[in-house]
Amino acid sequence: MIEIKNLSKTFTTKSGDVEALKNISLTIPDGEIYGIIGMSGAGKSTLVRCINMLERPTEGSVLIDGVNLSELSEAQLRQERQKITMIFQDFNLLMQRNCLKNVCFPLELAGVKKSEAVARATELLDIVGLADKAKNYPAQLSGGQQQRVAIARALATHPKILLCDEATSALDPQTTHSILSLIRDVRDKLGLTVIVITHQMSVVEEICGRVAILNGGEVAEEGPVNEVFSAPKSEAAKRLVYPDSYSETLAPTPGEHFIRVVYNGAEVSKTPLIAQMAMDRNIPASIRSASTRSIGGKAYGNMLLSVTGDEALANEAISYLREIPDIIAEEVRPNA
Repeated sequence: MIEIKNLSKTFTTKSGDVEALKNISLTIPDGEIYGIIGMSGAGKSTLVRCINMLERPTEGSVLIDGVNLSELSEAQLRQERQKITMIFQDFNLLMQRNCLKNVCFPLELAGVKKSEAVARATELLDIVGLADKAKNYPAQLSGGQQQRVAIARALATHPKILLCDEATSALDPQTTHSILSLIRDVRDKLGLTVIVITHQMSVVEEICGRVAILNGGEVAEEGPVNEVFSAPKSEAAKRLVYPDSYSETLAPTPGEHFIRVVYNGAEVSKTPLIAQMAMDRNIPASIRSASTRSIGGKAYGNMLLSVTGDEALANEAISYLREIPDIIAEEVRPNA
C-alpha cells in the first residue's frame, strides 16, 4: 500500500518560494491502477517525483508498505527504490544500445550476472510483444514500440510499483490504447500497483479505477473514476470534465441560461430528449455543445443546453430533466 500523508513541497526561486504541493494525502491500495490528473502546473509531476523521493518533500511523508521513505538513509532509499520504477513521455531509451541491452541496463546496475540479465530481458521483451525486436535499436522502432521497450526495462528489477508520467502523451490514440492495454495486462500478470500521471481524461477513463484531481498543488477531488467523472463536485473537476462550460467565449445573452445535462447510463429514447422536453413542457432549448455516446442502448456523456427565458423557465427545464433516471442536470454560470 502507498500512503501519502500531509505532503507538501516548496521550491525556493529567485523571485520567492513556490508551493508546488500543499498538504496532499492519498491512499493507494496494492494492485490499483490509480490516476492523478490535472492541468499543466497542477503539481502532478512534482507529486510523482516525491513518491519515489527524487524530490524530497518539504513536509509530510510517503509510506510504502508501512516504510517511511523520508526517514531512510541514502543507501536504504536506493534499496527501497528497487520496488519503484517509472516510464516517461519521451521513453528515455539509450540510443546506442539495442532493445535487449536497454532492458538489461538496470540489471547491470544491480549487479545481476549477464546470463541472468539476458534471460530476464528476453522474457520481458516477449511479455511486451517485442521478442523479434531484441537486436533492433530505438531509432528503428515506432513510438509505441519504444514505449514497450521502456516498459520492459522498467519491469526488469521485479518492481512492485510502476509510475507512468504522461507515458502516452506523445502517442496517437490507437497506440495509446495498445499501451494502456499492455499496462493493464502487466498489472494483472505481475500484481503491480500502477500510478498514472496524465492531463488526458480519456487515459484515466480507460484504465484507472480511482482518480485524484490536482489543482494548484492541492487535491481538489478524489474517488472512483465513474463517480468523479459522472458527477464532479469541485470546480477544478468540472473544468476538466466539462471544458465547454468554462470556455471564455461562452457568455450568456440577456435572459439566456446554460444547463449542463450529464448522461450516466440513461436509456436511449427514440425521441431526442430536447425535442421531448419541447413537446412535453413547451420549453425550447438549443444545444451549445455535446459529447455523448451510446453503449448497449444507454447514453453516456454530457451536453450543454441554452434556454432563453426567465429563471422560472430554466428551473422548470432542470426539474424536467432530473425526473429522467440516470440523468443529472444543473444550471451553470461559466462567467460567475
